[in-house]
Amino acid sequence: MDYRVIKEDDLFFLTDSSGNIPETHSYGLGLYSRDTRFLSKLDLKINDESPILLSSEASQNYIAKILLTNPHIEKNGELILWRESVELERTRFISEHILYETIKVKNYSPKPLNFDISIHVDADFADMFIVRGFQSGRIGKRTGQEVTSDSLTFHYLGEDKLYRATKITWDKEPKYIRKSGDVGFDFSLKHNEEQTVTLMIRPQIGSENKPSANNPGTALSQLRASYKEWEEGITKISTDLQPLQRLVDRGIGDLRVLLTDLGHGKFPVAGLPWFGVPFGRDSIIAALQMLAFNPEIAKGTLQTLAHYQGKNKDSWRDEEPGKIMHEIRFGELANTGQIPFTPYYGTIDATPLFLILLTEYVRWTGDLEFFKELKENVEAGLNWIDKFGDRDNDLFVEYHQEASKGLGNQGWKDSGDSIVHRSGDLAKSPIALVEVQGYVYQSKIGIAEIYESMGKKEDAEKLRNQASQLKQKFVKDFWMEDVSFLAIALDENKDQVGTLTSNPGHVLLSEILEKDKADEVVKTLISPKMFSGYGIRTMAEGENGYNPMSYHDGSVWPHDNSMTILGMSKLGYQEEANLVMEGLIDAADHFEYDRLPELFCGYSNSGGKAIKYPVACSPQAWAAGTPLIFIQSILGVFPNSLKKEIALKPNLLTKMNTLRVSHLSIGNGELSFDVERKFDGSFDVKINTNTTGYSITIQNGCLVH
Repeated sequence: MDYRVIKEDDLFFLTDSSGNIPETHSYGLGLYSRDTRFLSKLDLKINDESPILLSSEASQNYIAKILLTNPHIEKNGELILWRESVELERTRFISEHILYETIKVKNYSPKPLNFDISIHVDADFADMFIVRGFQSGRIGKRTGQEVTSDSLTFHYLGEDKLYRATKITWDKEPKYIRKSGDVGFDFSLKHNEEQTVTLMIRPQIGSENKPSANNPGTALSQLRASYKEWEEGITKISTDLQPLQRLVDRGIGDLRVLLTDLGHGKFPVAGLPWFGVPFGRDSIIAALQMLAFNPEIAKGTLQTLAHYQGKNKDSWRDEEPGKIMHEIRFGELANTGQIPFTPYYGTIDATPLFLILLTEYVRWTGDLEFFKELKENVEAGLNWIDKFGDRDNDLFVEYHQEASKGLGNQGWKDSGDSIVHRSGDLAKSPIALVEVQGYVYQSKIGIAEIYESMGKKEDAEKLRNQASQLKQKFVKDFWMEDVSFLAIALDENKDQVGTLTSNPGHVLLSEILEKDKADEVVKTLISPKMFSGYGIRTMAEGENGYNPMSYHDGSVWPHDNSMTILGMSKLGYQEEANLVMEGLIDAADHFEYDRLPELFCGYSNSGGKAIKYPVACSPQAWAAGTPLIFIQSILGVFPNSLKKEIALKPNLLTKMNTLRVSHLSIGNGELSFDVERKFDGSFDVKINTNTTGYSITIQNGCLVH
């Protein structure tokens, strides 16, 4: 990874590996909050020379450390600094919406040294959509700089009439401060002596007074305490398969980084660096992946998305009553109505996925009171499916772009070339995606079960009848007899879009397919044309649209695989699920920090290395959540708190002999257990639970204690 990024709440800091922000960098480096760049230049120098990078790492998620040294410096034949005499260590983290960067310098020369450290900064207050080259538009202007003895502040007044500012302070007396953005510090060090200077950079939006910065040590302690609290509230996993252990630990840490709270509870934003905002589909799937680890995140996600649920018919934003949003932005272009992301509703799957997350949350927690709180949101979502989602009353939910600056393709594969016929021609909308019909079926069956438990038998029966009709028509219209597989979509003429893709894998979780057809789908998904050895490709090798380097037409997306894995596990295809999991675990070994990226190229594992996709987000929420699905799948755990039933079907991976699970939250209690492989291949399961009133069923020939 050739960038470094840290985040806390809605502030993130993106730099190059040396810790700098070059003004001309193509990746749009900077300090960002609410889709505005509050720092567009940061350059560190020693005696006006760029230091040499030694190491750069951000393995702890919330803190980054960068080690540098000085180059050889002479002036007019006079030695100023011998090479590698000074060690510079940059340590940065974010706490209470302030970026802290401590620069520690140490003299390794045998003699005393005098030198200066300077920083060169600027702030353009650019909207993220402009930075990324997606949009241009009317913008505000810089209104000057302000210098005091211990601060430098850049001021900006936006086209949206919002005042913005970047204030930089420090804890060491400076040698000079210039309005141009240059600040210098003198250092005089004896042999082996070290000193520090800490910069504190605070973005400001509006005129509200912010509390002053804490002592850096206090701020870091507070940040670490919040991480400790997060870890204590998470289900604990321990396994002898260390690559899986590292993946799970990394995923849990990454998901903590990606949490944000807009006032309705914590939820995961989509990913860094460019999608650190609420996303309907992405946030829902990440929360779904986390149910076995922290169901409260699902609650925060549902509350946030319910708050922004569509109220009106607004073609500019693809908004319709009851629809769950796709994405919300907070920058200058959004605030002035130049882009439709306020929020934007161009997603066809977020609404049924919202209902699925709610039903699964209730299955895990038994929290019917929360379901009742969202009663109106549920009814609005179901109404959207029937009235607006099904555009032509054929029982299928379709999408069609209405917003002029919106998305053409509105499923999770939202790139322009992702829905393609076998001929290579792009499908035209309205388009009915295969996985969306599965989501709708699953959501209606799930809501029906909850309605029935609440005594609303008539409403439950209505939903079951609708689901039954959808199931019959779905198989008839989407099944392709010539290849024994499901079409990715139906196009504007209701013709099958027949390219073989990964999308039908999502349908397994819904249980909309009979066993014979589920068998065929699973067989195709793990065939060499679909399964690269590192994961299931988004498109089968050999299809006209196949490209292993593409975004959606042959690459491997971990979250896409996770939805299929969970469906395979639910339907009893555990050996096939294990095969896919083992491939992804092998792939993670080829990426920095054992982290699954947003996506990677779809080349076969016969090449010996998983190939990164050039601009994949990392960390990405639903990629970070994928290893958590591994654990649920390996355990085969699908609780139903409505019926007070817990079903377990453990099946450890090939190189895995032990799995310990502690504090798995189900209902009002917790479940802990150990799974151990015996010499004969069976599993020994030891259980400890305080989930009173629940019946626990364990399959797979396990010996239970």
